[in-house]
Formats: sequence, structure tokens, C-alpha cells
Amino acid sequence: MLKRDSLANFFKNEDGFLMGCPQCLSPNLRKAGKNNSLKSGEQKQRYQCKECHSISLNLVELKDERTFEVPTIKPEPEMSVDDIIKYRVKKFKIKNNVQEYYNLTHVNIKIDGVIGICHFGDPHVDDDGTDLGELFGICDVIKNTEGMFAGNLGDIQNNWVGRLAALYSQQSTTAKESWKLTEYFLNKLPWLYLVGGNHDVWSGDGDPIEFIMRGNTRTTYANHGVRLNLNFPNKTSVRVNARHTFKGNSMWNSAHGVSKAIQMGWRDHIVTAGHTHVSGYQVLKDPASGLISHALQVASFKRMDEYANRLGLDDKNIFNCPVTIIDPKYSDDDNRKITTIFNPYEAAEYLKWKRSQK
Repeated sequence: MLKRDSLANFFKNEDGFLMGCPQCLSPNLRKAGKNNSLKSGEQKQRYQCKECHSISLNLVELKDERTFEVPTIKPEPEMSVDDIIKYRVKKFKIKNNVQEYYNLTHVNIKIDGVIGICHFGDPHVDDDGTDLGELFGICDVIKNTEGMFAGNLGDIQNNWVGRLAALYSQQSTTAKESWKLTEYFLNKLPWLYLVGGNHDVWSGDGDPIEFIMRGNTRTTYANHGVRLNLNFPNKTSVRVNARHTFKGNSMWNSAHGVSKAIQMGWRDHIVTAGHTHVSGYQVLKDPASGLISHALQVASFKRMDEYANRLGLDDKNIFNCPVTIIDPKYSDDDNRKITTIFNPYEAAEYLKWKRSQK
């Protein structure tokens, strides 16, 4: 009578010798039912070899010349197919929920009346060509103006990585100082939105900006772009579509990419982008719904740029922090609903006046 080894998938006889397949001598066997065709009526166990798949009644005794054996079966290093499918279904639900959240993020505005949004173009806070006095002066204006909010279109710092890290030698701010400036700037304002630009996403999955903003549950931060639905107390809403860049360029129209996005389907009140370090503005109307959309291509706070000089790119920096003044009492087809002012200081004065007209 054969006995199954309790620690392995093998069979041994009464003398303790390993039994194997008579065809290939493999000890890797399994029971394959009993043979009922014997004349004596005796039922004899059959065995199937897992290696050559032959079925035998009589096994051979393996005079085991091995000096050792592994008593346990090697554990499977990967999940089973069933477990993989369950995990992937769960993972997809999580990713899909996140995607739906960013497709249109709802933001409840808690103050009545007119508000303003300052749309910061690429700050590049660590670059020698950036005027930090201008940048932080605008931050102070926003903090001191009731109803004024801020959004950022990306490229908060140079974030030189890889072979580009050599460019730190061409600026006076070190890599460590760059992140100190970045953290200070991000904590300076309660941002309505933050977009990760191409310089920002160079950090990869270990995103320092995401880490800096980890405790901020009000700011919508995402790489490449965000889309907000601002819900006002009077039950109206305004959609803001902010990306680091939209596809499309034109030598005749610096706002081409943004306005193209509107004409190709984005029916949002405010559509804005940065990245190109040039300014552009267009107002478009959807003939079907009457919705008036404002297309804003925003320049950078980096006013001196060796890269632009080397390529001979023209200075098209007209505004780097335009403000969209939103009056929620007007309908989508009324040109008073949104007023765009290129200078944030002038916009702050206008906003104060508008809010005083209650």
C-alpha cells in the first residue's frame, strides 16, 4: 500500500522508498481513480504522471540516489488569475472615481456677489529672470481683496532634472532653495486650483508639490489640467477649464490653442492656459446655447529667458496674471457676466467697486 508524503505531492511504499512513473521515472504523480476490470474483482488504484501524463497501475520503486529533497512545494510567486481580476476590477473603480472627480470638480463659493480669479502664468520662482517682487506683490493684493481668488497654470519652478540638472549652474538659486521658495509660494495663498506643468511633472510619481499640498483639502491640484464648476449661492454656476497647455499654435493668433479648444467642444465660461510664455485673449460665443466663453493664453512671470533669446522668440508678454471678474447674477449670454482685466491691481479696484454696489 502506498502512502502520500504528508509534506509533498509524492507517494512512498511501506519501506519508505519513493515511487515513480514506470515510463519516465518521475515521482510527480496523482491518483487517477481505480481499475474495475480485474477478473478477481479487486479494485486497484491507478496513478497518472504529471510529467508524461501516462496512467499506470504499477509504479516502480525509485532507488533514490538523491541526498536531499525539498519537502514543500514551491509557493506561487504571482497572484492567481482570479485574484488578479478582482484586484484589477477594484483598481479600475478607484481610478475611474478619481477621473470622474477631475472631469468636473464642483466647488461651492461661500460668499455672495461678485468674485475675481487671478490666473497666474508660469511663475518659475527660482529663475533669475523672474521678478519675485512682482509675483509676491500680486499675492498680497489677492490676500487683501475680498472676493479675489487665485489659480496657477503650472511650471511653479524650473525643476531641472536629468541632463537638464546642469542648468542649475546657470541660476543663482540652488535646487534646495528652489523647493523652499516653491513651498513658501504655494502656502502664500488659498489656491482655487493648481495645475502641474511640464516642469512640475518632471519629478515623476514622487511629486513634491503633491506632498506640500497634502493637508490642503480645498485646492484642486492635478497634473496637466483641472476643470471646475463654481457653484454660487444664488444657484448659478460658472465653469473654469484651466490647463498648462492646449493643442494648437498659430503665428497669427497667440490664443489659438485655447480658442480652438472652445470651438472644438469645450463649452466652458473661462478656458485658460500657460506654458508658451505669451499672452493672448479671445471672446467666443456658442451660437446654439448663447454661452460666452473667454479664451485666455497667459504669459509667464519669467520675463528674461535665454532659451527664448537663443531661438529669437518675440516678446509677447502682455499680461501674466489676468483676472476674470464674475458676476453670477447675469445669464451665460450676457457680456456682463464675466469681465477680463489684464492688470491684477486694476482688477482689485474694480472688484472692490463691484462688490460695493450691492
